[in-house]
Amino acid sequence: MPRPRLRQALRKWRRPQLALLALLVIVVAGYGINALRGSGSSSSSDSVSVAATTIAPQSASATTSGTLALSSLPPAVTQTIELIKAGGPFPYRQDGVVFDNNEKLLPLHRRGYYHEYTVPTPGASDRATRRIITGSAGEYFYTSDHYASFHRIDPNR
Repeated sequence: MPRPRLRQALRKWRRPQLALLALLVIVVAGYGINALRGSGSSSSSDSVSVAATTIAPQSASATTSGTLALSSLPPAVTQTIELIKAGGPFPYRQDGVVFDNNEKLLPLHRRGYYHEYTVPTPGASDRATRRIITGSAGEYFYTSDHYASFHRIDPNR
């Protein structure tokens, strides 16, 4: 009679193993999909052009050509930069978090170099798509399309 008990014990032992295996497959698949999204189809010769600014991705020496005057942007951008310079208080709890530059549209730097701040959008019920990204060296970038493109801005003009 020991055989049925052994089979029953093996079945009970296999259930947690199968659950762990399924979880492992899901995690690995998630990382694989994320890696594919991150690699995209851009090459080092691709560039993103935005009005007066071009930011070349995938390069440690990515630069912007042209700078927009702060006065040429919506008033909410000026108000947000004033809050950043004053150290707050900020309207959203996410303001000031590290911006990872996953799109690699800004010049490449170590993690923690960039921080993001929300530019309020009139009539929006959430944070919407407008952001200011600051660099540790004092540079400012503006995106109105949630990181699809950036304008470098001169806060003194």
